Amino acid sequence: MRSTTLMIKYNNTSTKRNIFHGNPVKLKRSHLLPQDLLQAAIASLVDGILILTTQGQIIHENEFARRLCEQLIPSSEPGIRLPHEVWRVCQSLIDSREMFPETNICIESEFLISPSVKLKIRGRWLSLKNDSDNLLLVSLEDIYQSSQNIAIADIQRYGLTKREAEVWLLRRASFSYQEIANKLYISINTVKKHLKNIYAKQQEMAYS
Repeated sequence: MRSTTLMIKYNNTSTKRNIFHGNPVKLKRSHLLPQDLLQAAIASLVDGILILTTQGQIIHENEFARRLCEQLIPSSEPGIRLPHEVWRVCQSLIDSREMFPETNICIESEFLISPSVKLKIRGRWLSLKNDSDNLLLVSLEDIYQSSQNIAIADIQRYGLTKREAEVWLLRRASFSYQEIANKLYISINTVKKHLKNIYAKQQEMAYS
């Protein structure tokens, strides 16, 4: 039977009652301003977020973006806040608007910061009600870390064993079968066996 929800508003609170279960829940309106909520949401994102002008001025950045930018800026250029790699993506986006003014384009670039950090930069135009404001939205994603986060979620979701978890974390980090075998001191056939079990658990979950 499908549950029906009825919303009754009263002053600054609303009562949400689930008709099927009959459990009332009082919801209070937030007194936070929309810009406060937006800043809090941006700050909590796993990816780095930058909002820039077409002149390269940083309007807003979250903590992760700030730390990544600090890693990218050479020590010989302490006065620079925006890394050259990020600005190159922005410049390509600006140039693309001149050639394709009516097209919403996203520019991407990937490069290694270190052997353990591979960064993906995405740049797009930030759509605002005021068309006179030309702002760029840039996201900075640590590809390896994102992969590891997905692997950790998979471990919990599919109930992987300790050894399967070790194999899956390395596989998600783009290790080859041979590299996984060397890292865990097991044979390639054992690596394949663990991966086969992992894929079987994923299939079982998908069809359950």
